[in-house]
Amino acid sequence: MSPTHTFLRGAAAALACVAIAGCAGVNTTQSGAIGVNRTQYMSSLVPSETLNQEASQQYTEIIGQARAKGLLDRDAQQTSRVRAISQRLIAQAPVFRPDASSWKWEVHVLSSDEVNAWCMPGGKIAVYTGLLTKIKPTDDELAAVLGHEISHALREHARERVSQQMATSLGLQVLSIATGSQVASDLGEQLTSVMFTLPNSRTHETEADRMGVELAARAGFDPRAAVTLWQKMGAAEQGSAPPEILSTHPSAQSRIADLQAASQQVLPLYEQARGKSAAR
Repeated sequence: MSPTHTFLRGAAAALACVAIAGCAGVNTTQSGAIGVNRTQYMSSLVPSETLNQEASQQYTEIIGQARAKGLLDRDAQQTSRVRAISQRLIAQAPVFRPDASSWKWEVHVLSSDEVNAWCMPGGKIAVYTGLLTKIKPTDDELAAVLGHEISHALREHARERVSQQMATSLGLQVLSIATGSQVASDLGEQLTSVMFTLPNSRTHETEADRMGVELAARAGFDPRAAVTLWQKMGAAEQGSAPPEILSTHPSAQSRIADLQAASQQVLPLYEQARGKSAAR
């Protein structure tokens, strides 16, 4: 083994120890039928309440700016559709974490050509019109998008990533002081990116996909629509999507394969929800 490899392995171990020492293992959600039960590491320096307050402030600013520009909820029919689907999904959120029923959920549609949607910590949701007009999702497909984004918030992925960044930043400072070398610090940054940012982000995406299809199924939306959604996404990104190893998101191909399995797993929940709806 070369000295460089020895150094990198030692640096990786040091950074991992610092990260783990600075964070406590928790599980933010119940596993659900889909079985998401990975232990997460959260820093005591990043309480949920603090992050949720920050998210709420940022969301208020974003919504205020959109309103001032005339870009907020411009199409009443679009907004009503997005909110109706969101509310059905939100009603199922306590399956994964009961306290979500007391979150101050908000849902808005922002006029933008970007194909995007997100849910901030604490339940602040935004859908961009580009997603609606360019992808043209069915209600079931839109439920897959919203279920995915809601799942990120339920699972507190943002808090987990902030905790990781804080811990690894501390590790880089220790490493830089110990070596006295800027080169070592640069290597450490690259190592941190590979160790934490890419793998964990892809893990987050997969967890949100799987939880999202369960939320959709329980809300009476066909979970198999997540597959057709990402087929549309793949077609829209054809020729421009980066290789999976360089991306923070799974490739469309691997994502579709996982969603096919997950949607079949929760299909009985969808059929049960449909049966209850028909009986009313």
